[in-house]
Amino acid sequence: MSDIEQAPPGVDITVPSPARMYDYMLGGTANYKVDREAAEQLRKAMPDMVDTAWANRGFLQRSVRWLAERGIRQFIDIGAGLPTGNNTHDAAQAVAPDARVLYADYDPLVEIHAKTLLEGVSGTAVITADFRDPDGLLGDERTLATIDFTQPVALLLVTVTHFVSEEEDPWGLVREYMSRLTPGSYLALSAVTSDRQVEGRIDDIKGVLARSSSRGGYPRSRAEIERYFTGLEIVPPYEGAAAEVCYFGEWGAEDPDAADSDGSRWGYCAVARKPE
Repeated sequence: MSDIEQAPPGVDITVPSPARMYDYMLGGTANYKVDREAAEQLRKAMPDMVDTAWANRGFLQRSVRWLAERGIRQFIDIGAGLPTGNNTHDAAQAVAPDARVLYADYDPLVEIHAKTLLEGVSGTAVITADFRDPDGLLGDERTLATIDFTQPVALLLVTVTHFVSEEEDPWGLVREYMSRLTPGSYLALSAVTSDRQVEGRIDDIKGVLARSSSRGGYPRSRAEIERYFTGLEIVPPYEGAAAEVCYFGEWGAEDPDAADSDGSRWGYCAVARKPE
């Protein structure tokens, strides 16, 4: 059976999807030839691509667990991507069975797959929505049925903002989302960086992503990524560390030195609290 015959209704598999490419990097099966070919083009510019993907995935899982251990019971995971092992609700509900998770992604295939995965799982919902539309995402009836905005929320933006151009103002979008959340809420954010990377590689990566459904990719400097946390209280990423952004693999690592791989250094991340 061809890929086209296998594609669910409403899913465009003529253009590579970052969510499906990420699924391929993590060893998933919810991807198509166009996604695999684009991911392999990325691998040429980014030989540590799989290591980077798993380092980023580890940040998500460790940060969610850390947040749940500190009493956060609500999570909004934007740009959630396709389901793989140990999703946000798995990590949160392993600590707090009453934790609630809203998954949101602009790729309709994410909602199709997630509905099957989440069938019978309490406290979870999934919507197709765009990070660039805070009103539509936060105002969706399924969001409002899942999330109580009078209580603290963890906003998860894991490798999302580097798909948003300067003209679309990703920093303003993050501020807007955090302004809707009560004090005591948290932001967990990771983003790919242009630091330490060969300029030609960055251009190749941008070229692949420009041909994807994201319409572009924008790796940024450490200083630009730090701007997302303006006005928030960054928590130390591991015991003895300064309260600042770190590489993907380092956050929450038992042995930060061992976690500091070349793949991990493709991005920065942090968890920060909205002050009272």
